[in-house]
Amino acid sequence: MKEEFPGWHGTTIIGVRKGGQVVVAGDGQVSLGQTVIKGTARKVRRLSPGGQDVVCGFAGSTADAFTLLERLEAKLEATPGQLARACVELAKDWRTDKYLQKLEAMLIVTDGRDLFVVTGAGDVLEPEHNIAAIGSGGNFALAAARGLYDSDLDAEGVARQAMAIAADICVYTNGNLTVETLTE
Repeated sequence: MKEEFPGWHGTTIIGVRKGGQVVVAGDGQVSLGQTVIKGTARKVRRLSPGGQDVVCGFAGSTADAFTLLERLEAKLEATPGQLARACVELAKDWRTDKYLQKLEAMLIVTDGRDLFVVTGAGDVLEPEHNIAAIGSGGNFALAAARGLYDSDLDAEGVARQAMAIAADICVYTNGNLTVETLTE
C-alpha cells in the first residue's frame, strides 16, 4: 500500500472591517503533517497595481496563492478601482481554466472599502457582519471576532484578539502575525 505524503496545513487569515478601517491579519505557521516547518511565513501581502492599495491574505499552498495573487494583480490593472469586478474575473478564470482549477488556496481581499473571500469554486463572497476568516483556524477566529466586534476594540484590536484565540485553539495556527490595514 502506497503511503500518502502528508499535506501542508496551517494558516489562519482574518479580515475585519470596523470604524472606517479594514484589517487583514494572518499567522505565520506552516506545518507539514504534525511538524511545524516554519513559524514566520508572511501570508498577508499588500499589492499596489496602478497605484491602488489592495491587501490580500491567503490560505493554502503558497505557490498556488502566489499564482493567484499575480493573476489578481493583472485583473486589478485591467479594471482599476473595481475590486469586485477584478475578483469576479479572477474567480471565473480560476473556475474554468484547467491549469488554475488545480490550485489549492483561498484569498481574503480588500481595498479598504470592500472585503471579499475568493475561492476556487468560483465564489466571490462579501462576508456578513464585516468579518471574513479562512484557513484551518478560520472558524475559531471568525467566532472570536464576532464575539469581540461590539467591544471598544478597533478593527486591528478585534483581529489581533481573534487571532490570539484561534492560535490557542488550532494547532495549525501560531501567534506570529502579519497585519495590514487600509482606511476607507
